[in-house]
Amino acid sequence: MKKESKGLALHWKIIIGMLLGIIWAFLSINFGWNDFTADWIGPFGTIFIRALKFIAIPLVMFSIIVGISSLKDISKLGRIGAKTLAIYLLTTVLAVSIGLLFVNIAKPGHAISKEQQIQNRISYELWVKSTNGAVEFKDDIRYTEDPQYAAIVAEMSGQEMVVDSEVAKVQEQVSANKDAGPLNALVDMVPENIMISLSNPKLMLQVIVFSIFFGICLLFVPTDKSEPVVKLFDGINEVFLKMVEIVMKGAPFFVFALMASKMSSMANTNAELVDLLASLGQYSFVVIAGLLFLILLYPALVSLIVKKIKYGEFWKKIAPAQLTAFSTSSSAATLPVTMECVEEKVGVKSEMASFVLPIGATVNMDGTSLYQAVAVIFLAQLHMIDLSFTEQLIIVMTATLASIGSAAVPSAGLVMLMMVLTSVDLNPAWIAIIMPVDRILDMCRTVVNVTGDASVTTIIASTEGELREDV
Repeated sequence: MKKESKGLALHWKIIIGMLLGIIWAFLSINFGWNDFTADWIGPFGTIFIRALKFIAIPLVMFSIIVGISSLKDISKLGRIGAKTLAIYLLTTVLAVSIGLLFVNIAKPGHAISKEQQIQNRISYELWVKSTNGAVEFKDDIRYTEDPQYAAIVAEMSGQEMVVDSEVAKVQEQVSANKDAGPLNALVDMVPENIMISLSNPKLMLQVIVFSIFFGICLLFVPTDKSEPVVKLFDGINEVFLKMVEIVMKGAPFFVFALMASKMSSMANTNAELVDLLASLGQYSFVVIAGLLFLILLYPALVSLIVKKIKYGEFWKKIAPAQLTAFSTSSSAATLPVTMECVEEKVGVKSEMASFVLPIGATVNMDGTSLYQAVAVIFLAQLHMIDLSFTEQLIIVMTATLASIGSAAVPSAGLVMLMMVLTSVDLNPAWIAIIMPVDRILDMCRTVVNVTGDASVTTIIASTEGELREDV
């Protein structure tokens, strides 16, 4: 076990860096330093994310191969794999259900004025009519046919829908997959060229499939042939872990650079920045309340199931991973830090963490799934649409399935959200409404994703007797 270094703990240093970054952003906007911040501070944040990403994918590959080859028992591997997928699936369904519960109780979409709701409703009705029967109305309300709203209808009918460039990009990604066959997701799991997969964070699932297959095959190779390969990969894996350790020493400064550049680029004045952070307030509050509930719930489940780990201790052990997740908005970029926290601080044995965590970073998107549930119902409420219980069940299923294999990169949730909106016949272009606050919420939901990964890994390790006693 590594000795804890004296002085301020890393997670406190990262928090200080994050707060200083926010303060710098306000100063930068106020004194007109945005260009300086973008040119001379922002690049260090980009370097941090790149460093973690170039470590993440090879670390995943070598960790899984070494972890599986050390298990020796194929039946144990199958049992752990089944547990992993089953628990990740359950936590995703739980997250979506909590999101639906919160948004149906709070009804954030009803907070706007009646006049604005009517205008939103008219825009929805005009959109349905523009689909020429491809989409049907959800109810019998027809403001477009009410004479007292004829002027508004005429005005809005004459307006061309301007599609935001970011929305257009997301629409292109969804359109590229809409005609795919039912087994396309299965096909996408198998790499054509592992070198291409290693170079693209969006193809993490292909790297995992290759690594699992390679590790299993090593178990069937004679020991005199497989042992040198395992030793080589184990040594390479240790080098990548050392890289993580070195990069994280500079994390407080890198996080400062990330927060300073992100926040200062979001507005031109401090008033605009405050307005932006306060915009869509009730919607953001419901999303954050749901995410906070999950963040508090997961460590409670860990302390309940794993008796030796206290609630507060688990928080302290995974805090660096949570803070890195918040600053990078990427489960993949955070994965090396998550693995270090779970192995070195929580005490999960390397072969277990190396198998369960990479799968979680790819298929377990609890925070993103909760956000989708809240966002879809919120957008429906804004347009005076009440989704039925059946339609909300479709949201649960679609959000759960969409999360499997979703890219563990910033804003991948927008692609998933567009898919969920389409599944219940709502306008996918509505994602533009919530885009102003998406980046902030993306940072928050990535924390939940990473917390869920760490919690599930710890629980599975406990049930398999794979927790070290020396931590």
